[in-house]
Amino acid sequence: MRRMCGTVCFSCGGIIMLSEKNIVNELDTEVFGRKLVVLDEIDSTNNYAKLLAQDGAENGTVVIADYQTAGKGRLGRSFVSPKGTGLYLSLIIRNNISVSSAQLITSCVAVVAAEAIEELCGCDVKIKWVNDLFLGGRKICGILTEASIGFEEAKLDYVIIGIGINVSSLKGKLDSELEKIASSIEDETGEKISRSKLCAVLLKKLEERMNDIESRAFLKEYQRRSMIIGERVVIEERGVSRAGKAIAIADDAGLTIEFENGEIHTINSGEARILKE
Repeated sequence: MRRMCGTVCFSCGGIIMLSEKNIVNELDTEVFGRKLVVLDEIDSTNNYAKLLAQDGAENGTVVIADYQTAGKGRLGRSFVSPKGTGLYLSLIIRNNISVSSAQLITSCVAVVAAEAIEELCGCDVKIKWVNDLFLGGRKICGILTEASIGFEEAKLDYVIIGIGINVSSLKGKLDSELEKIASSIEDETGEKISRSKLCAVLLKKLEERMNDIESRAFLKEYQRRSMIIGERVVIEERGVSRAGKAIAIADDAGLTIEFENGEIHTINSGEARILKE
């Protein structure tokens, strides 16, 4: 692993590399990102952040990489992270979040990421329950939240929030199957935005929202941005698939489904797939 320099670096393709200096110059936070590790390459920023957290890293510590060789997605999937094209970061949080509120974190972060992207490029970002952001019908962002729980105190020891946003063009960088479902901000909008600026805006909004997460104020915006409410879906949970209609986002950020037999249930895990007509 190689620590990146504090000045702007260019790859042979002319891509501006991420640098600690550029990110710090954009930051307007009190805590988040004030302890910052910027790496050229790592297997997974979540893995690295977890090691730091286990070693006592401070609340608000952020790990950022220009390239992930084994980026992690939800349900054990990989997150493809081409060099120089995305914002791949993991944030360590230690601020007495209750275990009961843990399942709110991913949904809250989805709202924040959507708002940050929209602020910089003016695009309409949608959320697919529970952790994916879509633009122009294709995925541009994934979120993975991992936590260490202290059961005696009913509090989280720490939370690792991993966020991967496809920023620059991915043309020619994905295989044919992935090209059908994944895209980037630049490919969908034509906008070239600074990854350092996006990082700063994202961390600022995260700091504001996470301090108020237990109020659940973000849920209204989450539902407004949902691309799944009102759609027929297949829910895959614990190896079982059931079809129904997504009707609401619940107060615990679960997805409320009216199944084909008329039963209404709220699910908090598994995968929701929109059924095409």
